[in-house]
Amino acid sequence: MDVLSSRILLRPADPARSHRFYREVLGLAVHREFGPPDEPGVVYYLGQGLLEISGRSDGTPPGPVMIWLQVRDVAAEHRRLREAGVTVLREPRQEPWGLVEMWIADPDGVRIVLVEVPADHPLRRDPRPLP
Repeated sequence: MDVLSSRILLRPADPARSHRFYREVLGLAVHREFGPPDEPGVVYYLGQGLLEISGRSDGTPPGPVMIWLQVRDVAAEHRRLREAGVTVLREPRQEPWGLVEMWIADPDGVRIVLVEVPADHPLRRDPRPLP
């Protein structure tokens, strides 16, 4: 697998408390904010990786931790991982926000989303010129 970036997703029971902890107690810098102003999702820098705090946990096992991995080709990974016997929780599909996503699970049931960013998606096509 040729992983291009990764992100840890947390769905806390109390988002405000979690944001205070990660932003104020740990002092993590904000990479990006999104969603409703009254309960935004926030992506924090974790050195080479990212930590996203968004949504809320409903307490469903295996817990609130998920892993987000950007890959070059979700369809190719889907074929390869199926052949390897990996549990596919959700088949690949293009989401309304333009990313192609597929969900799998590790042997313990930890959810992992494989994401492909299409060539014409704003995450890849920054309209700003280089300095």
